[in-house]
Amino acid sequence: MGRAQIDTTRGRYYQPRFRQVTVQREVAFAQVTTFLGRAQTLYMDVYQPAGDTVRRRPLIVLAHEGGFLTGTRDDAVMTALCTRLARLGYVTASIDYRLYFFPFDTVGIGRAAVRATQDMRAAIRFFRHDAATARKYRVHPQYIFVGGSSAGGFMSLLTAYMDKPAEVPAYLGLADLGGLEGTGGNPRYSSRPRGVVNMCGALADVRWLQPGDVPVCNIHGTRDGLIPYGKGHVGTPLPAQRVYGGGAISARATAVGVPNVLRRLRGAGHVPYSVEPVYLDTVFTATRDFLRPLLGAGAPGPLLAAALKPQPRAVAMLAPRRIQLIKPPLPKSGQVPVVSVSLVAAPSGSQTAPADSSETQSARPPEPSLPPTGPGSRPR
Repeated sequence: MGRAQIDTTRGRYYQPRFRQVTVQREVAFAQVTTFLGRAQTLYMDVYQPAGDTVRRRPLIVLAHEGGFLTGTRDDAVMTALCTRLARLGYVTASIDYRLYFFPFDTVGIGRAAVRATQDMRAAIRFFRHDAATARKYRVHPQYIFVGGSSAGGFMSLLTAYMDKPAEVPAYLGLADLGGLEGTGGNPRYSSRPRGVVNMCGALADVRWLQPGDVPVCNIHGTRDGLIPYGKGHVGTPLPAQRVYGGGAISARATAVGVPNVLRRLRGAGHVPYSVEPVYLDTVFTATRDFLRPLLGAGAPGPLLAAALKPQPRAVAMLAPRRIQLIKPPLPKSGQVPVVSVSLVAAPSGSQTAPADSSETQSARPPEPSLPPTGPGSRPR
């Protein structure tokens, strides 16, 4: 793959430079076999900035939530993220993947996760094949990222970090499933992404993250009752499976020198951005700020040095904004002491962590020359 970097100057990939987005729906990208042995064609919707003339652009492939049982590529969260990222200059794709499994136990859902991961890998290979032949989508093959919500987060993490057959439990029968890559097409092309955006997903084993692996952005509610923020179990009432959520993944990544960003949604449950727009704004800005520094040329942003030369050092908290406490009215019965708390204000022009979420990342804050795009895009 070419080594040319992506030009990020003049606010591209940070500010919405394109007002309109074109969507090509029902793009067939793989031929696969369902768990019942039937043939299935997988489709995706591809979003592109209207009027864009850049010849090679970064791509992010996104996958919806649904527990490997439900959901479609026109999921509201995926549609919103694809559209907003395309306005920045990205090519984005929301994919369908194989759903359903039986029996409804840990083995069944594990095999479903492997099939879905094969489908995401097939989507990556589809775009790399296009980049080497027709160049219809003008994607730079070196800058393909993956992301997803809940089940989509699981498969995104597996796509990046479950890269050895020995890592797959023997009881899942990987060979019968078609191996790590599956049989979705374009087998000569790599399915390795350049980075991962994990929204409320988890890994069965954090030891799959090793030095030299690709960067990861974890976005997770600290009170997620379905997929643990740290380590815990999923599958109730199925036989429990231990997994590691965004917080634990970030800790492991830091320990082995994998560049990472952790956006904690304080007090939030599972996929809160599906019901509350302010959390969707947080997901968008966290994704935007994670991806752009990994693109290359132009103003490098906070993660580029760490992405190129990761070091196993503890991450540093961003400076919080000042919080002013309002003294409540005193009851008639007498005085009540009020505790005063003062937090150090962040330097002018730097990013701040809002009250309902916090972020840690592996380098300095973003440069003040790139202001937020508007009130709606400010992290919450």
